[in-house]
Amino acid sequence: MRRGAALTLIAWAATLTLITGCSVGTPQHSDPDGFVFATGEPDHLTPGRQTVAYDQMRALFSPLVSVDDDGTVHGVAAKSVTSDDNVTWTITLRDDWTFQNGEPVTAESYVKAWNFVAYGPHAWEDSGQLAGIKGYADLNPESGKPTTKTMSGLRVTGKNTFTVTLTGADSSFPLQLTSSQTAFFPMPEAAYDDLDAYDRKPVGNGPYAMTEAWKPGGEFTVQTWDGYRGEEPRTQRVTFRSYQDQNTAYTDVLSGSADVLTLPPEKMTSASADFGDRLHTFDAAGIDYLGFPLWDERYDDPRVREAISMSIDRDAVNRAFFGGLYEPATSLTPPSMIGAKEGVCGKHCEFHPEDAKALLDEAGGFDGTITLVYPGGAGLDALYQGYANQIRQNLGVETVAKPTTDFASFNTELVEKTVDGPHFGHWGALYPSQQGTLRALLTPTGGCAPCTGYYQDDDVDALLARASAAADEDEAADYYAEVQDAAFEDFPVVPTFFDKYSYVTSEKITDLPDVRGDVAIAEVTVR
Repeated sequence: MRRGAALTLIAWAATLTLITGCSVGTPQHSDPDGFVFATGEPDHLTPGRQTVAYDQMRALFSPLVSVDDDGTVHGVAAKSVTSDDNVTWTITLRDDWTFQNGEPVTAESYVKAWNFVAYGPHAWEDSGQLAGIKGYADLNPESGKPTTKTMSGLRVTGKNTFTVTLTGADSSFPLQLTSSQTAFFPMPEAAYDDLDAYDRKPVGNGPYAMTEAWKPGGEFTVQTWDGYRGEEPRTQRVTFRSYQDQNTAYTDVLSGSADVLTLPPEKMTSASADFGDRLHTFDAAGIDYLGFPLWDERYDDPRVREAISMSIDRDAVNRAFFGGLYEPATSLTPPSMIGAKEGVCGKHCEFHPEDAKALLDEAGGFDGTITLVYPGGAGLDALYQGYANQIRQNLGVETVAKPTTDFASFNTELVEKTVDGPHFGHWGALYPSQQGTLRALLTPTGGCAPCTGYYQDDDVDALLARASAAADEDEAADYYAEVQDAAFEDFPVVPTFFDKYSYVTSEKITDLPDVRGDVAIAEVTVR
């Protein structure tokens, strides 16, 4: 399995990692200047390695830039990010920023960290986020060890300035420098002295610093850091408490012994009644879909895939399983993404059972059983049984829902091409451009080839390259719509739902601001 595929499978699986297991305990708290964030267990706290610790990273580190809902880029740690050709970018840092241990944050802090994350033998989980930089391939050769440890596309030009040369023109590059792309964070020199210790207690450049090291299975607190050069946080402390059982966390927030929780899937239909206006739902840059084993001749005809799509009543599914919180998908890119157009999928993403049956018959019918495959232990059983029932009823084909043992075995089936049929799919974008999502779902080199059956089309690839080379996101938006038009001629996946990020809070929380679907940790206010 190639590294890019492995890394992004982790990324699109992140929404499920908060669902299984048992609680670490439910202590009461009465901190008037802080709150408890109920989370899943982190995998790592090093920014180039974590795959599920985004909230913790946003407390400890500041990104180079932030992005408004309209796509306007604002400097945070960066004073400016500029380019004359969209290939070579100059990043100028703000003056006098330091890490929480007093080390200055310099251009070298970024360049050294990015090279370290990208170096193939380190096998760091977020390496693929840096793949667009010239020289990344030299650090990740197809075979053998790399002959260099630095990317040719990175060059320090001053204490606070460095240049980034990409493999091709990409007007979306500044959007990739936001807080969700944690491989772009800097690290202090002290980190390299003991990377294991750093992973338990990272030193960042953000608004909060850790007060104690993280111990797996426990909790840790971050405290406002006096040396932070950005906007002062509204709350003095945040305690990140790890839960393996998110239903227990839900009960704790309801009782007030924890304060903020991402809503577990099993509680979507009951949260409104339980929490009232303390249920917060934000637009997300994620999409759920059904992927196909495109190497399987039973699913080779696009009409078969289109028929399956039109046999699903998304509105009924939304009411029954998501409590009406989700939005039926009408394209591959959610409306929260810059320039995204809805309705691109057209009739084939709508519920037309009679047309679906006729289309399947036109394609020659289906011989055998349609097996829907999804990761076991992830709270998806009822949803996929619901899909199976609708497909069976509306297409007249025996359809079953089959869980794998766990998410690891699900990944293995995709990568080894042994998956039995249409399968669970989710992609959560790490930056607000449509670019990342369409690359991931529609190209074998976009980071998630197994997610969509290793789909590839030369016209789609050419249109994506044209979109990346556009002058700006407004111009690129028209090209991204053309990308989807071309892809939907093949219909390689069934878009099902645009995601929403939903949170529940205790009565202590008075304001839960969001940044494109993610809680803005430093802006949460308490009573």
